[in-house]
Amino acid sequence: MRVADWALVRLLPAVPRAVVQLLSAPYIAGPTLEDARRTVAALNAEGKLATVDVLGEKVRRPAEAEAVASSYHAALDALAGDRLDANISVKLTALGLGIDLDLCRSLLATVVADAAARGIFVRIDMEHSACTDDTLRLYRELRAAGRENVGIVLQSRLQRTLADVGDIADLRPNVRLCKGIYVEPPTIAYQGRDAIRGNFVQTLDALLELDCYVGVATHDEWLVERSLERVEGLGRDCYEFQMLLGVRERRATELVAAGHRLRVYVPYGDRWYEYSLRRLQENPALAGMLAKAAVLRVVPRRG
Repeated sequence: MRVADWALVRLLPAVPRAVVQLLSAPYIAGPTLEDARRTVAALNAEGKLATVDVLGEKVRRPAEAEAVASSYHAALDALAGDRLDANISVKLTALGLGIDLDLCRSLLATVVADAAARGIFVRIDMEHSACTDDTLRLYRELRAAGRENVGIVLQSRLQRTLADVGDIADLRPNVRLCKGIYVEPPTIAYQGRDAIRGNFVQTLDALLELDCYVGVATHDEWLVERSLERVEGLGRDCYEFQMLLGVRERRATELVAAGHRLRVYVPYGDRWYEYSLRRLQENPALAGMLAKAAVLRVVPRRG
């Protein structure tokens, strides 16, 4: 980890909200559902897919979880009404996982059922390692109940990930594969870049061998290239690439031009400040990457 990245993280709480908003603006659709609708429509016009995320994980009260669920129902209504090519991504701590497992189970089931009725897919996000077992349990329960419009996320940072692939192999899961942004202890997580990359490639190979649909979610060019090698010859209905809103937009456009499906993660909501600080504090390398991207937006490259 670069010292400069950690220095950025230490300074974040002292940065004025207006500055954080300015820096984070390219990576968040905005505070309202209308902002998300406009962003998704623009992405669709560029041949890109989207997945919409309502900001607000780690809620503390049941009423907050219920409010997030209501926001997802409104988002589903908007996506279906506008006929946008998008699905939704849901963090279970936003639906009360840290409060009451049964509350989270109930709210998640209603969101997935609503999405199914509209023909929309739901991606259950993976959060820090303390949530992994419950997240996989609720995913399996939904699949056992006959819900096919739901997928999961696996993180190559965690040492358990290949074993998790084996545990859910019978479901032939639809998986978003990412490195994972959460800082985890070395007893359960790989710490070095090469080890995380290596586990990513092994996990991708395992998922493709199982004939799973995989969303390859990475901005790491080395992993993009290794993934392109592995999906060569596969149909467009077997995989897609995924990137964050505002990050590596040129590369995303290149992938679309080359004939690959590309989905952009579109977060929105009035809790943008908490989201921005948390994302950057949990992953100092991301802080450095976004700071660099912000500078490049202001100072164009020469040549």
